[in-house]
Amino acid sequence: MTPIYDYHMHTPLCGHAIGQPKEYAETAIKLGLEEIGFSDHAPLVSHEDPRITMSMKQLPTYYKMIEEVREKYKKQLRIKVAIEADFIPGLEAKTKKILDDYPYDYVIGSVHFIKNWGFDDPDTRETWDEIDINRVYHDYYDLLRQSAQSKLFNIMGHVDLVKKFGHRATEDMTTEITKTAKVFKDSGMAVEINTSGLRKPIKEMYPALSNLKIYCKTGVPLTFGSDAHDPNDVGRDYKAAVELAKQAGYKEYVMFKQRKIEKIIKL
Repeated sequence: MTPIYDYHMHTPLCGHAIGQPKEYAETAIKLGLEEIGFSDHAPLVSHEDPRITMSMKQLPTYYKMIEEVREKYKKQLRIKVAIEADFIPGLEAKTKKILDDYPYDYVIGSVHFIKNWGFDDPDTRETWDEIDINRVYHDYYDLLRQSAQSKLFNIMGHVDLVKKFGHRATEDMTTEITKTAKVFKDSGMAVEINTSGLRKPIKEMYPALSNLKIYCKTGVPLTFGSDAHDPNDVGRDYKAAVELAKQAGYKEYVMFKQRKIEKIIKL
């Protein structure tokens, strides 16, 4: 049985997605999904970059867009309002202010930056050729742990995003991932299976099976998301995602409402 929802999808406000919210909703209805959650990129608290996030001025527009589509399709589909926010160390108060601005159903936390480097940005990809890949991995998992400990988020997104362009650590990262899983568990954080990795150079879902096994063993709750930036990607590769979850040992996944786990569903 495939998941009944897609919790990770975007809107054109982020600057790198296409299609209007109604198109995402209509795709979900065609697929037979019961629920979706829009989780577009929140404004960056460190700097502005219209290529990757909406601006502060656009936040009210975002709420209005999703509220309108939620009303339009309420008889066919449950639509939840969420957001994906970057964790930027030292700027937690600014992030919290954005997240307190609206009664979100859940917040996805993401790490896209190590210091000032957007490590998954194609425009800065050449930096990977000049940097210690193992150091990047250590720094990344440290930031994931800080993200969870901040208690700003409900779900951590694409938790091995550092592999996006195919760069792999040569050191064994099991200890880092195990420490991260424990912090997630202690912080009440869920982890997502994000199918978008299959559409990236790495051609592998986030997180990898070996990592997901650790999260499962540690008792970290699970969600599912396509990370769709195109209506055609809603619910994409969900059969493979369920297979990955089962291989990792997961027997259930969770749903959110008003920043809390609303329901546990059997796989």
